[in-house]
Amino acid sequence: MATLSIDNVRKRFGNVDVLKGIDLAIADGDFLVLVGPSGCGKSTLLSIIAGLQDLTTGSISIDGKRVNDLEPKERDIAMVFQSYALYPSMTVRDNISFSLRMRGVSRDEQNAKVKQVADLLQIDHLLDRKPQQLSGGQRQRVAMGRALVRDPKIFLFDEPLSNLDAKLRVDMRTEIKKLHARLGTTIVYVTHDQVEAMTMATHIAVMKDGEVNQFGAPSEIYGRPANTFVATFMGSPAMNLLTGHVSTNGVIALEGNTAITLPIPSSAGSLKRGQAVTLGIRPEWFSLSQTQGSHPIETRIDVVEPTGPDLYASVNLAGREVMARLPADSQISVGQTLTLHVDLGKSVVFDTQSGQAIYA
Repeated sequence: MATLSIDNVRKRFGNVDVLKGIDLAIADGDFLVLVGPSGCGKSTLLSIIAGLQDLTTGSISIDGKRVNDLEPKERDIAMVFQSYALYPSMTVRDNISFSLRMRGVSRDEQNAKVKQVADLLQIDHLLDRKPQQLSGGQRQRVAMGRALVRDPKIFLFDEPLSNLDAKLRVDMRTEIKKLHARLGTTIVYVTHDQVEAMTMATHIAVMKDGEVNQFGAPSEIYGRPANTFVATFMGSPAMNLLTGHVSTNGVIALEGNTAITLPIPSSAGSLKRGQAVTLGIRPEWFSLSQTQGSHPIETRIDVVEPTGPDLYASVNLAGREVMARLPADSQISVGQTLTLHVDLGKSVVFDTQSGQAIYA
């Protein structure tokens, strides 16, 4: 286990700035997820931490020791790749113990560590098979076992679940989360899947265009997004964004073909009269009944999407499409006009020009 410090890390390929000054501090035992769209720089940052790529400027420190000039094998990290990267001619046992053999570890110690890891990952019955005889989920467990057996200071995961089907991804998410709870190991995990980020992380760094837009706990990222990019990237369905302006009587007047005004949410900071603002509302902050702090809005149902546990309703609000997440047994139908109640206590106000959230 170890701390990890990333200080003003920049990476340039030719004239292209891929990383533009990344600053992150990861505590001992943290599970950090780097999340963002393709091309945002998250995998490049992971490779720099691992020592697989050089940084242009900045510093990487593990347990307070600067490791910029250390080779990957000297950093005491282990990496799990998207492609598994198993040796096809070797058995599972030999794949897991390979790094131990390279370090001259005795056969008895190799066997003991392989057994320990295999029991932990529940793959002890697979030790004499070869990778082509395994399912995708089993191969990923073997790849994890090969990393675990080294007992490194930090584990790095580079989109390890991308090649798995939906059910296996859910199962493996649970297994990795359990593994972290048992071992308390420091983990840095890269994904473009915001659901993986929300369910697994102790802290999330949301990246875009080589920069960290927000760093914090999952609940903070989701409930108090720093800007409209974070607000819409984290969450499925995405946060609804409704543009308007602060009117003279201290309310937000929404743009649209029908005049709709809403009280300024209590979470909002200082706003100026006439200021162009964007109101952010998560789909689940709508309800069919009045709740404390909620405000009624007249809408029309355009599309109904039952998912089993929930019902998603695409509603027309003053000429805009807005998504509401309602109970599965909600009695609504397409074309129906009804009153939805929005929880303004949770709603977020953004400055339209900058996209930055305005909090009290």
